[in-house]
Amino acid sequence: MGQVTVEINDRKRQIACDDGQEAHLRRLGNYIDNRVKELVAAVGQISDAQLLVMVSLLIADELSDAYAELETARSSDEGTAAILSAEETLSANLDKLASRIENIAESLEQT
Repeated sequence: MGQVTVEINDRKRQIACDDGQEAHLRRLGNYIDNRVKELVAAVGQISDAQLLVMVSLLIADELSDAYAELETARSSDEGTAAILSAEETLSANLDKLASRIENIAESLEQT
């Protein structure tokens, strides 16, 4: 079992992950940290819990847009097999992301 330190909103957190997923988890952490920094710049520093909720909603909005684009592409006849494969990958990644967000939320609740 791997372990990665991610820094979000200037706070370091230890996150467990499957072996070989460390680099991917670091990229996700960097992505979330960048989104948090954008929010802090827009609304000022607020509690970690509020930031977590707001960033989660922003990412959910992005995923909603991605699903809408996928649905539009799926409705066309071109590239159906590639789209289905991308959808399966996206679904698996969403499940992993949801699990990681839940772990981060639990960590925030413990602090």
